[in-house]
Amino acid sequence: MEFRPCIDLHQGKVKQIVGETLQSGGGDVVENFVSEHDSAYYAGMFKEDGLTGGHVIMLGGGNEEAAVRAIEAYPGGLQIGGGITAENAAYYLERGASHVIVTSYIFRDGRLDDNRLRRIVSEIGKERLVIDLSCRKQEGGWYVATNQWKTISDFEVRQDTLEELGKSCSEFLVHAVDVEGKRSGIQQELVRRLAEWTVLPTTYAGGVRSLEDVELFRKLGRGKLHLTIGSALDIFGGTLPYRDVVAYCRTGGKRR
Repeated sequence: MEFRPCIDLHQGKVKQIVGETLQSGGGDVVENFVSEHDSAYYAGMFKEDGLTGGHVIMLGGGNEEAAVRAIEAYPGGLQIGGGITAENAAYYLERGASHVIVTSYIFRDGRLDDNRLRRIVSEIGKERLVIDLSCRKQEGGWYVATNQWKTISDFEVRQDTLEELGKSCSEFLVHAVDVEGKRSGIQQELVRRLAEWTVLPTTYAGGVRSLEDVELFRKLGRGKLHLTIGSALDIFGGTLPYRDVVAYCRTGGKRR
């Protein structure tokens, strides 16, 4: 299990927000934290600590400049997502992103658009592509949520769909939308299922609030999944020490 850091950008600033409030419009977004530091500051921190596989997420427009500052501060160390298309993916890779992350571009009008998926793979190669399968629990399973999590697609996250989609990318990123940003605990059933189903490196995000949650995640994920943590960390206004999480993951699950 790896700890994979994140930098969430909203209106050009590093923020932690309750993800599902994006759907109500910019004026109603619930902010857990707004940083006094810019994106490059956090990228430099993660670079100094040797953390790889983290991601920069642009939550809406107006974040492109801040995103580029982050990936330029840590070339090859961060993935980037939010508004990525076949037309701009190469630009972000050239500026220093290790991978690009897509959701809404390939899930259009509530359905997986195979043509768009093939197009972006042809532009950059599957090795540089991460597919974000942010999902909500619906009756019968988990379904991908797109368009800033406003639209529930008909794509169910399960073993056979992960196996098929895994032929076109190198990693998955899975936000548990129902608990994202709420610091209410991980979505345990989803973590268990992902550990059973995963065919590629998979990073889970959502609900972590304590080192006990990190331990529970490691147990339920059987060490097969990676973890990202946002608003619970002290560097983002929370109470969970960033240094403790880094140390815990580096020592293979031993607490300080």
